[in-house]
Amino acid sequence: MSSRLPGLGPRGEGWVAAQLVLLSLIAVAGLRDLVGHGSWTPWGQAVSVVGTLAIVVGGGLAARGIWDLRSSLSPFPRPTAGAPLVESGAYRLIRHPIYSGLVLGAIGWGLVTGSILAIGVAGLLFLLLAAKSHREEAWLAAIHPEYGAYQRRAKRLIPWIY
Repeated sequence: MSSRLPGLGPRGEGWVAAQLVLLSLIAVAGLRDLVGHGSWTPWGQAVSVVGTLAIVVGGGLAARGIWDLRSSLSPFPRPTAGAPLVESGAYRLIRHPIYSGLVLGAIGWGLVTGSILAIGVAGLLFLLLAAKSHREEAWLAAIHPEYGAYQRRAKRLIPWIY
């Protein structure tokens, strides 16, 4: 498996920098809108509950992904030398649970703070992390011959869908 996407640095540092920029924009947009309307979401209590649930579930999913990776964890898309292929825990369901958790939490933050801008940037974060995952998977496939079979068993970012 190859990727036409650039590495953006030997370990993929550029991907991480872009991710941090978008996460910062999401945080600031939510805070700006929260201060602007003086309370949590103006869209009603049900939206606030859904947003809070998305933050909790997204955080839990990301935390489980971090736990499952343990010593193989790296913010960079290029796998660390000698890292095993992890297919258990959250990785049985999706190949990038940390990315999925970040996006779900970002959408939740936009809902809780009533920020259309934060939700829009969360959509951009999803697109960026989908692209980053393509680049990462090319590197994973190059060092793990069994990666193709894993790809056929587990979806990329959204269970049972994508």
